[in-house]
Amino acid sequence: MAMTASSGVAQGAGSVPAAGQAERSPFLRTAELLAPYQPGKPLIALSLGEPQHPVPNFVGPVLAKHIADFGRYPIAKGIEPFRRAVANWLSARFQLPRAMDPESEILVLNGSREGLFFAAITAARYVGPRKGRPAILMPNPFYPAYGAGARAANCEPIYLPTTLANGFLPDLDALDEATLARTVAMFIASPANPQGSVASRDYFTRLVQLADRYGFMILSDECYSEIYTKQAPGSVLECAGSDFSNVVAFQSLSKRSNLPGMRVGFAAGDKKFLSVFHELRNVAAPQVPVPLQHVAVAAYSDEAHVEENRRLYRIKFDLADQILGNRYGYARPAGGFCVWLDVSDRGGDEAATVQLYRDAGVRVIPGTYLSRPQNDGSNPGAGYIRLALVSDSESTAEALHRLVETLA
Repeated sequence: MAMTASSGVAQGAGSVPAAGQAERSPFLRTAELLAPYQPGKPLIALSLGEPQHPVPNFVGPVLAKHIADFGRYPIAKGIEPFRRAVANWLSARFQLPRAMDPESEILVLNGSREGLFFAAITAARYVGPRKGRPAILMPNPFYPAYGAGARAANCEPIYLPTTLANGFLPDLDALDEATLARTVAMFIASPANPQGSVASRDYFTRLVQLADRYGFMILSDECYSEIYTKQAPGSVLECAGSDFSNVVAFQSLSKRSNLPGMRVGFAAGDKKFLSVFHELRNVAAPQVPVPLQHVAVAAYSDEAHVEENRRLYRIKFDLADQILGNRYGYARPAGGFCVWLDVSDRGGDEAATVQLYRDAGVRVIPGTYLSRPQNDGSNPGAGYIRLALVSDSESTAEALHRLVETLA
């Protein structure tokens, strides 16, 4: 069946019109859903994907060494040591067609979120006129910055359902010619948020072929790539041509290095696109303080703290394997730190979210709030809840035990 556009209409709450719910933060909606209730036990929050592992021990000394650089305006493209460190890390981590040029193929970001948002606006300008209203494709469920970027770019967001049936990745075979002909960009997340699915090399290769054929940008969100328990996820950059045409990957230190509050990431890929991207960010985007970029240099030059990070997540997924077993359709994700549970036979995602908070003191996110309805009225997030295993292992185990007891 060919994939065409779908409009966002979500469940209503309070005075907000139903159609407007699709545009709102899933965390704000969850807070409103739970506002009438009190947690039945000491609260354990598994709703926000904010890493709670220790901050690397090199952060303080590096900041202290470069404290005077807070007195400088940062340049938009990033300092040369940062871009060089990123280029070296990419070459060491991935099998790239060639080494990336730090001067023209890498830009610093104030976290990957703002980069993803501004990249959508840039894509609409860069790609140019389409056959029909310009469109931006995105997985459904998806990270809210994708939809916000599409709207700011005045493009039609087209939601591609990611379900168990298609391995929780957009079905590329379901895209019709008319839709592809008016596409300016496609967001892809690997590992995916919330399901943790990972795109194979063949999948990325097919996507690159589509982008080259129809002339749209691939905006690949890879911020969870360093969190996995078995095989290291690949990058779309590995499957691009030698000029990385039509391909940009986005990374962040939030998950990799437990630095969500530092707000440092990067975009890497197509230098022609990044040139236009840089021009927009130079006048509109938040810049990254120079001392934080020096911390990032240290972070991208060290793998020991990343390996320890993976070890801690591995322990928690081992606990999830033991406590959840095969309940709620649980399967250990290939990447990321989220768990995607099917509670459709426990009253649905909103009801289960309320029950877990009210009776067990466990806070999760309803899957409906992370996704949008398709044309046929179905919502690929409906009936699911998302858990982020970011707390310590003891709290995680306690929360999972409470969940099983409450939703039994």
